[in-house]
Amino acid sequence: MAPDSTPNPDLHPVVRNALRISLSAKEYKLLHDSAIQHSPSAIRNKLPSPSRFEAIVRSKNKHNEAAVRASLRVLVLSSSLLKLVDIVTERVRGDLSKKTASRTSLVRSPNFRLSVSLSLLLLFHRFLYRFFVKLRANLRTDDARPFRDRNPRISKALTSRYAPAVGASIAGFALGICPQNQLRLTAAIYTATRSLEFLFNALDEKGWFKNRPGWFGSWLLMPVACAQLFHAFVFDRETTPKWLGNVVLRLSSSYVRGRPESLPLEIPWPEKEAVVDSLASIANLRWPAFASPILHPGSPNTLPSSLASIAPITGPAHPAISSLSCALLHPTSPSCSTAFLHHILLSVPPLARFLTTVTLALSLRNIKTLMTEPITSINKLSKKIITLTAILSASSGSAWGSICLWNCLLPRSVLPAKRFFLSGALAGVPFAFLGNSRSIFMYFFRAAVDSAWKTGVKRGLWKGWKGGELCIIVLAWALMGAILETRPSAVQGRGVRKALAWLKGDGFADPVEVAARKKARKAAAQKKAENEA
Repeated sequence: MAPDSTPNPDLHPVVRNALRISLSAKEYKLLHDSAIQHSPSAIRNKLPSPSRFEAIVRSKNKHNEAAVRASLRVLVLSSSLLKLVDIVTERVRGDLSKKTASRTSLVRSPNFRLSVSLSLLLLFHRFLYRFFVKLRANLRTDDARPFRDRNPRISKALTSRYAPAVGASIAGFALGICPQNQLRLTAAIYTATRSLEFLFNALDEKGWFKNRPGWFGSWLLMPVACAQLFHAFVFDRETTPKWLGNVVLRLSSSYVRGRPESLPLEIPWPEKEAVVDSLASIANLRWPAFASPILHPGSPNTLPSSLASIAPITGPAHPAISSLSCALLHPTSPSCSTAFLHHILLSVPPLARFLTTVTLALSLRNIKTLMTEPITSINKLSKKIITLTAILSASSGSAWGSICLWNCLLPRSVLPAKRFFLSGALAGVPFAFLGNSRSIFMYFFRAAVDSAWKTGVKRGLWKGWKGGELCIIVLAWALMGAILETRPSAVQGRGVRKALAWLKGDGFADPVEVAARKKARKAAAQKKAENEA
């Protein structure tokens, strides 16, 4: 061995271990080459050569050291990012004084505990995955035959190709250190839905859905998601995302009207959220009829006492309107179908302008394609804008307009509050024309699942069990890992496959691309052998 490759016997073991978990030999070589080019000669001469550093950090447990090294980096990086986010957020809000007044210890800090949980998650996952890989290999040898004969079921489970992925998923319980319940709930919903999506892809590749009809697709999630979100928006708004209320009210100016600009300030007018709350009260009152104050000027009972706040809207409503909900949603139009058409005509122009601005801003990322193929690019953008405008306008109009439809078709006491589920489902139907948008549909579905869970807890329909979200994360992770082992192409998303491969210590490489390169090399070798023969 060259003298430069001989480990330094005077180097303290603690220093050697610190170097091992700080840098790998390959990383040090990259840093050394960069330092050689940009550092003065005095510093260059003091740096050990890459071969010297490799000899110092050489170890038999390189996989364990790599796991510890990656875990520490996740700890430092996540802590730094969370600290930076807190600083930026406090700068924007201008409440730095509150932070100094209410400092918490490092152990109780939510950000620190989140960083520790992510670090331990990675560390335990790599340790467990490698442990089960070695255990599976040892149990498949001839020396382990007596154990396999005595314990057929246990040995069958441990020698399965899914054993490393399923065993390593136990590391998901490390997220229990994180005290943020909402974060764990979001992670549980995300991993569960993603694992089921990958399972669907795997079954689809096997031909289970070969003869499915043309209308069957991921868009079917939208009626289910919109049904839950619209009902929760009306009755349990705190369980829905904050952005949902802003979007729904922005798209529904024809039905949920704001304060008229010509109205004097001394005259009260309900806020848009109060109008929606009044609609929920109308549903709980089983959709009472509308008694027009114009036709009954002396009657004091034209409105129930709980709905007195909407009197400025329903008071001048058209006398031909028969339902109180219609008087609230479209007071100037006695025809529900005419009100729906007005909504479409009034919502399309501002919505088209907004979508045009957003689409053009996003298209700047592909400015080269836009410059080389302007006609084709403009046609695609125009088609996208028109499609989105039609879908969003029809969706919002269907949600509010169908309320009038159910009043005509259903008796007052039939599904008085549940009919909002039907309205939301109708609002999700136009999304069938939004092709290749599974990620959008899955996002809405995850938001609906989160809303449904919170609504059930609020109404006492079910209670969560302690650590239940962690169990869901572990099970979903086991399913994702098993699918990645058998059918990596079913795991949608190149970045997701790379992240899962890196998590188990296989490097930041796409398993699909690695398998394709191996297959290509094997085919090239066979072709070369055939040519030589």
